[in-house]
Parts: sequence; structure tokens; C-alpha cells
Amino acid sequence: MLLDTPLCDFGWQAVDFTLKDPGGRAYEMKEYLGEKGLLIAFICNHCPYVQAIAERLAQDTSELMAEGINVLAVMSNDYRHVPADSPENMLRFAKKHGFAFPYLIDEDQAVGKAYGAVCTPDFFGFNKDGGLQYRGRLDNANMKNTTERDKELVNAMRQIAATGKGPDQQTPSMGCSIKWN
Repeated sequence: MLLDTPLCDFGWQAVDFTLKDPGGRAYEMKEYLGEKGLLIAFICNHCPYVQAIAERLAQDTSELMAEGINVLAVMSNDYRHVPADSPENMLRFAKKHGFAFPYLIDEDQAVGKAYGAVCTPDFFGFNKDGGLQYRGRLDNANMKNTTERDKELVNAMRQIAATGKGPDQQTPSMGCSIKWN
């Protein structure tokens, strides 16, 4: 089912969590809430919308991380019912697309529910204080045409890093519904 993300609830406070990557290493969200903010991306492997942006996501997040903006990705789908999203496939997907950020398993889906994530991809941009400042899309490119794209997520996260505030105008992300158990 195709869904759009809700409008940004400016100032909503990030909920702390600890999740593991497919290799078993634990990551605590509050340790990644740095001086320049944090991007949390809810993604998965099987969604055609995530597949369409995966390489651009890897490039854009690498730029952000080089500038000191931290990034975590969370996979909240019930992978027992969607085997393409299994931890083993998460490792393959991350390697194939060159993800430099931790890609974490939301085993009991508690993090996705706490954040109100609705689709993949669903981006949450937080300032250094953990206040939500961005809930929009990656860019203005459609599924196939990526020439001359406006890097909306990158620009928003840079603005958040510099000012603590996200852009007033944000276009919702669109993607497949999260597969709840």
C-alpha cells in the first residue's frame, strides 16, 4: 500500500532506543544525537521506493556524515512475513548500495511504532536537542529521473545543523506501508 508521511510535528522529542544491526552490535540512539543533529531513516530492502533511492541515499548520507551529521537507519518490517527484509538480506542490501550508516533491526517493531513511522522510506531529521525538524522526502526526483535533483533532505539537515530549525516547507516522503505483525 502506497502511503505519504504526515506533516512534520516540529519539536516532537526523539524517543531513545537501542537496536542491533544484523551482526549483533547494539546502537543507542542518544549516543548518535550529535551537535549537528541526527537523521533516522526507516527503510527496508524489498520496497521499490527504497530500492529506487538507495544509491542516492547512500551518497547523500555520506555527505551528511562527512559534515558531522549522524545517520541511523531502522528496518521495522516484520521480516518473518517479508523474508526479503531478513537480517541476512539487510547485510546484502547495505553492501550492494554502499550504506555507511548503521542499518538496524526493529525486531519487535516498538521503535517504528514509537516514532509513528508509516512507510519506507520515512525520514526523521532531529536537531542536537532531539527535536524533530524534518519529516520529508529525500529529493524531488521521481522513481527514474534523477538528473538535476534538489537534495531536499541534505539541504534540510544542513539547515538543522546550522540553525537548529528545519525548513518551513517540506514535501512528504512516499513509499510502501510498514509491514506490521
